[in-house]
Parts: sequence; structure tokens; C-alpha cells
Amino acid sequence: MKNAGIKIKRNIERNIPNVNITNNNVAMGQFVFRAMLSTFALLAVLYFLILGSMVFNIVQRKNLEKNELMLSSQVSNLELSYLSVSNSVDVALSSSMGFKAIPVNYATRKSLGYNVTSASFGSLKENNEI
Repeated sequence: MKNAGIKIKRNIERNIPNVNITNNNVAMGQFVFRAMLSTFALLAVLYFLILGSMVFNIVQRKNLEKNELMLSSQVSNLELSYLSVSNSVDVALSSSMGFKAIPVNYATRKSLGYNVTSASFGSLKENNEI
């Protein structure tokens, strides 16, 4: 049996000398395995990068919230001090600081030259064509 296989192989090599019969499936299987392994490694690295970015953003947000709370407290304290100071301002304090009372002058508009009365409306209605 072994001799028959050898004779068939020799006949094939004589008749078709340029044909090389190899098993490419083994090399292809290794290639696919390595490709899948490298893809898995790349996805794992991307996962950890995204996860790290999310954790960093959460920590940063909590720090900003603490900072916002502190600034809000400072603003409320400043508002309270402003209100207490503004309630203490009066004419006596302003005069002690050198401010003087100025008489009030109001701006008035001069009349247009005629008075608008109900009688003049009647004459306007007569001239109006609408």
C-alpha cells in the first residue's frame, strides 16, 4: 500500500512538475488566531482608556461641584455684607463723607402750540376721509 502511494506521487510529480501540494490551512488558522488575539488586545486597551477617561471626568466634576458650592457660599456672604452696608447709608453718612444735596430740576417739554380738546377732535374727524 505504501508503495502504491509513492508511485502515485511520482507520477503526479512527473506529469505536473510545477504543482506544490501544501497544507495552507494551518498557516491560515494561525493568522486568524493572531488577528483575533490582536483585535481583542486592541479593544481591551481602548476599553481601559475610555473607562479611565470616564473616571477622571467624574472626579473632575465632583471637584468642580465642591468649588461651586464654596463660591456660592462666598457670594451669599458678600450679598449679606452688601445689604448690611446699604441699609446703613443715609443722608447723615453721605454729608459726613462730603456729598451735598443738589436741588432737583425736572426736564419739561414745551407744548406743541395747540391744545388737544374734544372740539378739535371733531374738526379732525370732518377732515378725515377714512
